[in-house]
Amino acid sequence: MAGDEKKSTDQPFLARWSQRKQDAREAPPAVPPAGEVDTPVPDLPPLENLTPQSDFSGFMHPKVDPDLRRAALRKLFSDPHFNVMDGLDTYVDDYSQPDPLPPGMLAGLRQAQNILAWARETKEETAARFAPPPVASAAAAPIEQAQSPEVDAAFPPEREQAIDDLPPPAEPIANVTVADTQRDAVERKS
Repeated sequence: MAGDEKKSTDQPFLARWSQRKQDAREAPPAVPPAGEVDTPVPDLPPLENLTPQSDFSGFMHPKVDPDLRRAALRKLFSDPHFNVMDGLDTYVDDYSQPDPLPPGMLAGLRQAQNILAWARETKEETAARFAPPPVASAAAAPIEQAQSPEVDAAFPPEREQAIDDLPPPAEPIANVTVADTQRDAVERKS
């Protein structure tokens, strides 16, 4: 035995593998046990008399004709007991008529689109979006008011003062700048 181990380690792997393959080809075929060869085909009941409670084990014998075995199994599984839907068949429903999405879910999807658009913005687009509006000069303001008197009717002076008296908006929860969020978005993409 020690000589075999030494012999097998002296040869390269492929040589050992090839030798084992040749030995397996030359070895006599395995003889099945005498009990399996001599077993006769069991007496099988007629297919018409089979019920789900019948014994189908005789039809599984290796010497039974495969067509007869299939016919017996077809008879067994044609029983309504085996034709009950299990609820796990996800593709049997009619998906051609989709259910409408609830408004809350749609709002969440729209918000996600806004977040993704915001993450894709370039620095120039972000700067343009957050840039303060251009301030009109004092000389241009009277000319605009003279040209459009309906503006005065739409926004009376009391209303403008009421807007100015509003409290400032609440402070943001976190001090996150646009540059920070863009940097995070770029890091997530790469």
